[in-house]
Amino acid sequence: MKLTVVGGGSTYTPELIDGFARLRGVLPVEELVLVDPAAERLEPVGGLARRIFARQGHPGRIVTTADLEAGVDGADAVLLQLRVGGQAARAQDETWPLECGCVGQETTGAGGLAKALRTVPVVLDIAERVRRANPRAWIVDFTNPVGIVTRALLRAGHRAVGLCNVAIGLQRRFAGLLGVAASEVHLDHVGLNHLTWETGVRLGGPGGADVLPALLTGHGDAIAADLRLPRPLLDRLGVVPSYYLRYYYAHDEVVRELRTKPSRAAEVAAMERELLEMYGDPALEEKPALLAKRGGAHYSEAAVDLAAALLTGSGSPHQVVNTRNNGTLPFLPDDAVIEVQAAVGPEGASPLPVAPVDPLYAGLTASVSAYEDLALDAALRGGRDRVFRALLAHPLIGQYAYAETLTDELLAHNREYLAWA
Repeated sequence: MKLTVVGGGSTYTPELIDGFARLRGVLPVEELVLVDPAAERLEPVGGLARRIFARQGHPGRIVTTADLEAGVDGADAVLLQLRVGGQAARAQDETWPLECGCVGQETTGAGGLAKALRTVPVVLDIAERVRRANPRAWIVDFTNPVGIVTRALLRAGHRAVGLCNVAIGLQRRFAGLLGVAASEVHLDHVGLNHLTWETGVRLGGPGGADVLPALLTGHGDAIAADLRLPRPLLDRLGVVPSYYLRYYYAHDEVVRELRTKPSRAAEVAAMERELLEMYGDPALEEKPALLAKRGGAHYSEAAVDLAAALLTGSGSPHQVVNTRNNGTLPFLPDDAVIEVQAAVGPEGASPLPVAPVDPLYAGLTASVSAYEDLALDAALRGGRDRVFRALLAHPLIGQYAYAETLTDELLAHNREYLAWA
């Protein structure tokens, strides 16, 4: 079995490698190819990857290359973990929206739209090359904004599933609070990527007893602290929102915070420099503790589980993924990409039935899904008016004066990445 990671020079990659090494019984990888044009990143990451495999006794071969065609040739699955423009572009995404009093964030709002515009054409080009090399290869997208990127891939007819680590992180957190194995915890997880709610926490599987009320009663303070939301809000909602919902539920508070501290991009850039220096040490044979602060916790476990289900039919029968709605949420179009529990196997991901969604969550979900549709249209066809329409539609923006200014700012900061601009 051959797997390829595009964006293999990412500082995330050792987390992924560690998962492949530990879980080789679940996913027997014979060849793992790391593709990245940045040799200064790929070389230290690839070296550490080989040492991790060797230390854990994994027999697979790790190859590094800047040649995309060679890297994806014969691959059974291709994992995408790209950041077009790097941390420098991310820093801009997180900064200029604040000038209008809007959240600056790389996956939602105006910054998220900028990232989508830069990313979608690049991902689609990569996917076409994958299709030419192996039409049956699966594409697993971890590239943000995952919902929009996965929607682009599926609309173009690619065999693709989107993946995020929010759900697996919550599953592990709840299991720890409950004192049970993570495999015993099934989430009633519903929404869009980075816009989700846990409406139930079941023990033993989809039909298990819902322990969410007891979880909130006994551990509500800890969960609220994780989310940085007030405990009384969780009690009133009776669900656990993703921490990304703080951008909506406490927008102005978040903007004030972001204006008074360095951007997350600046923090991550400094962390990446330190990590790459660590990775270059030939004595390092395991992922360093600092990597846990980089983000992407449990990403490797989720990725291995998903790849195993798609390629071998093993792995967990039900997984939270990003896939086509196909009527699962009746208030969204069929081609919307939703993030829910799905049955995953060699034929892809089929969403499990979802209980009727409270209008409080359905309304916001429908609004953001409409924005994602407009964002994808702007990414595919370009044009200032399409960018403006997407920004005007976003619930975190909404006012025409903001949308006008943000459109100008987005284009000014991203012209080098937008062929039509």
